[in-house]
Amino acid sequence: MTINRRDAIKAQRTKKKRQQRMRSLLWVGGIIVFIILVIVLLTNYSIFLPTGSFVSITPVAYPLENGKAVGDPNAKVKIQVFEDFQCTSCKEYVDNVEKQLLTSSYITNGQVYYEIMQWPFIDSNSINKESHQAANASMCALEQGKFWAYHDILYANQGIENGGSYNNKRLQAFAQSIGLDMTKFNQCFSANKYSAEIQAEYQQGITLGVTGTPTVFLNGKSVTPGFVPTYDELKSAIDAALAGGG
Repeated sequence: MTINRRDAIKAQRTKKKRQQRMRSLLWVGGIIVFIILVIVLLTNYSIFLPTGSFVSITPVAYPLENGKAVGDPNAKVKIQVFEDFQCTSCKEYVDNVEKQLLTSSYITNGQVYYEIMQWPFIDSNSINKESHQAANASMCALEQGKFWAYHDILYANQGIENGGSYNNKRLQAFAQSIGLDMTKFNQCFSANKYSAEIQAEYQQGITLGVTGTPTVFLNGKSVTPGFVPTYDELKSAIDAALAGGG
């Protein structure tokens, strides 16, 4: 074998190795790009979901509305309720207890101050984050003085947990249906403007021992710990506190 022949074979082998390395790099690069695309699509899944039909509401003007609270802030009885808008027990509580209390004489007579606390936890292990986005949207509605209308339309359209009922397009459609300024709402919503406040309320709940929703506190004490109170049970706790027993 001549020297030239030997060099030619060596060059051919070197070229083949380079081609193999290039193919390997292309495969690895392709896999990385695919993984990135999947992550981006999953993270932004809401922009691809349709709005679909939803239940419209006629907003109720609760007496003494104040942000996400209702009633006289100087009332003897102060109630805080930790809620997650995806929570089915919260919806039952809202429909059967909360709405009745908010239109009762306890509120109109200045005896009870009632406040919603954000406690989004159902999406903790989900990439969709529908609880957090619903909370975020409700705070943007609060910014325009319509927290309670948005609170009510969220519960009216509650669906399967992290199943798309609170995807971004629907949350925006809810806002438009109750008459919010959509330029302001979208700016607030896309910036996740109230994430710090929501997280602070979540941490407050943890400090108080909240482990699920709805959890109701009356003057700092849990009402029916571990259980969702009925209206009669909450009424009894209110009456006892007004009488000086709690």
